[in-house]
Amino acid sequence: MRACSKLLSVPCWGRRLPLRLYSQAAQTVVGKDGVSTAEASPRVQQKAAAAQESRSFAAGMFSGQIHSEQVFPYPSVLSEDQSQFLSELVGPVSRFFEEVNDPALNDSLHRVEEKTLDGLKEMGAFGLQVPTELGGLGLNNTQYARLVEIVGMHDMGVGITLGAHQSIGFKGILLFGTAEQKAKYLPRLASGETIAAFCLTEPTSGSDAASIRTTARKSPCGKYYTLSGGKIWISNGGIADVFTVFAKTPVQDPNTGEIRDKITAFIVERGEGVTHGPPEKKLGIRASNTAALFFDEVRVPAENVLGGEGNGFKVAMNILNNGRFGMAAALSGTMKGMIQRAVEHATSRTQFGSKLHQFGMIQEKLARMSVLQYVTESMAYMISANMDSGHKDFQIEAAISKIFGSEAAWSVTDECIQILGGTGFMTDGGVERVMRDLRIFRIFEGTNDILRLFVSLQGMQGAGKELKSLQKAMSDPLGNSSLLLREGMKRVRRKAGLSTGLSLKGQVHPELQKSGEMAVVALEDFGGTVEELLVKYGKRIVDEQFVLQRVADCAIDLYAMIVVLSRASRSLSQELPASAHEKILCDIWCSEAQSRIHKNLQSLRSGGDGAALFRNLRSVSSALTENGGVVTQHPLGF
Repeated sequence: MRACSKLLSVPCWGRRLPLRLYSQAAQTVVGKDGVSTAEASPRVQQKAAAAQESRSFAAGMFSGQIHSEQVFPYPSVLSEDQSQFLSELVGPVSRFFEEVNDPALNDSLHRVEEKTLDGLKEMGAFGLQVPTELGGLGLNNTQYARLVEIVGMHDMGVGITLGAHQSIGFKGILLFGTAEQKAKYLPRLASGETIAAFCLTEPTSGSDAASIRTTARKSPCGKYYTLSGGKIWISNGGIADVFTVFAKTPVQDPNTGEIRDKITAFIVERGEGVTHGPPEKKLGIRASNTAALFFDEVRVPAENVLGGEGNGFKVAMNILNNGRFGMAAALSGTMKGMIQRAVEHATSRTQFGSKLHQFGMIQEKLARMSVLQYVTESMAYMISANMDSGHKDFQIEAAISKIFGSEAAWSVTDECIQILGGTGFMTDGGVERVMRDLRIFRIFEGTNDILRLFVSLQGMQGAGKELKSLQKAMSDPLGNSSLLLREGMKRVRRKAGLSTGLSLKGQVHPELQKSGEMAVVALEDFGGTVEELLVKYGKRIVDEQFVLQRVADCAIDLYAMIVVLSRASRSLSQELPASAHEKILCDIWCSEAQSRIHKNLQSLRSGGDGAALFRNLRSVSSALTENGGVVTQHPLGF
C-alpha cells in the first residue's frame, strides 16, 4: 500500500485548473440551458454537477479510461421517416449545386449570384434546423450535416453565407431564445427574407473574446440598452438585418452587490445607428460578404437580451460548440470533390507510357487523401449523432473535428493540386479557388492553435479532478483501501509497461483486433503521461504551450483512431459493400497514428528529449523577436 500511496500522491493543485484568458472556454462548463453553476441554486448546482460527470470518450481518454457509450457501436440516429426525408433532399440539392450554382462566377462577383440565392431560399436552405412550425425544415444535426457536406463539396463561399446565417448567426435564438424571440425572428430568418450574422470579433479581441470593448448601458427605466462599439470581419455583416451581438454590461452580483462588467448577448436589428463598412477584400471565400459593423448609440429593447444578462460568454461558446461539427461535415464534402478531381486526372493522364495512377507516389497520395477524408467524415457523423442522441458533453470532440477537418482538407487539396500539376495551379481548373477558400477554416470560429489549448486544458481539467478525488481518498486509506489498491496497482502495471486491463474486445470487429489493440496501448500510454504531466507541472501546466500542443495532437490522433475503429467495425458487421476497403483505411490510420502518439508522449515524459527541444525553440523565437526578424548573417556576408 505504501508503494501505491507514493504513486497516487499529487500536489495540492487538484482544484479546477486556473486557466488564462486564452483558455477561458475550457474554464467555463456550458450547457444548452445556459445556467452557470456558480450562480445557480444548490439544487440546480447538484443537478449540474451530475450532468458534468462526463461520459464523453474524448474527456475520459485523458484519464486513461474508455467511455464507450458515445462511440461504440457507431451511432445511427435517423428514424425511417427522417432518413426518407433526407434522401429526398439530397438529390435536388446536389443537382442544384451542379446545374444552377456557379462557384467561379460567385468568386469573381465577390458575392453569391442572385439566381443562386433565390434558389436556395426556395429550397428552404436558410432555415434547415428551424422547427417546421416556425417555417423551417426542422432537420436534426445529422440531416443538417449531410446537406452541408454537399454544399462544402461544391462552393464554400455559398457555404459560409449559409453557415454564418444559421450555424452561428441565429443559432443563439434557437438555443437560448424565448418563445417570443423565436416566434418574432425565426420565420423571417428561415425563409431567407432576413439574413443573420454573428458579431463577436473586435479590433482588440480576436481569440481573447473576453476582452471585447463594445458596451451596452441599461437605461434607468430598465426598458432598453444603449449599444456602442464596433465589430470587424463579420460574415454577412453587409447583408444581414438581424445580428447576435456581444457587449459588456454592468451586472450586479445578487449576493455581494458588487457591480462588474460581464458579457451579454443581444438580438440587434439593423436600423438607426447600425452601419457597416465596405466588403473586405479577402484571400478566399470571396463570394461571402465580410464587413465591419458599427453601433452608434443603438437602442436595443431589454426583451432582446439573449440567454440572460451577463451570460453572453456562455451563449457564444455554446453557439460555436454547436456549429463545429457542421464544419467537419462540409470539409469532408470538400475533400470528396478534390479526391474525385485527382482520380479523374490520375486515371486519364499518361506520362512515361503509363497512367499516373500506376505510379507508387501517386498511389500513396491518393490513399492518404482518402484516409483523411474517411476520418473527417467519420468524426462529423459521430458527433452529430451524439448531439442528436441528447449527449451534452461533446465540446472536446467538436473542437477536435474542426481542427482535424480544416487541416485534412488543406492537405488533401494541396495534394490534389500536386497530382494535377500545372492544371491544378491554373484559375480555370477551380482547385486553386478551393485552396484559397480553405485557408480561413484554420482561423475562424476558434483558431486551431487556441482550440488545441482548449482540447488539452479541458481534457486535463477532468483528469485533474480525478486525481484530486484520489488525493481525498488517501486521507482515509482504511475506508478507501479497495479504491486505492486498484488505482495503485493500475499505476504499477502502467509503469511496468503492462496492460491495466482496458480492452475494446467485443466493441471492435475481430478483423480489426490488431488496430484495436494499438488504440488501447495508445490510450493507456496517453492517460499515464497526462497524469505525469499534471503531477509535474501542477497549475503551471496552463503556461506550457509546447507541452499542451503535443498533448492535443495525441488526443486528436487517439480520438480519430476510435472513431474509425467504430465505423469500420459497423461496416464489417453489416457486411457493407465497401467494408473491406474501410478496414484498410482504418488500419492505415491506426498504425501511423499510434506511432505519432508514441513519439510525442515519449518526448513529453521525464527524461524525454522534449524539454531540450522546447528550450531551443524558445531561444530561437526570442532571438528573432529581439532582432526584429532573421538573426543569421547572409552566406555571402552582405
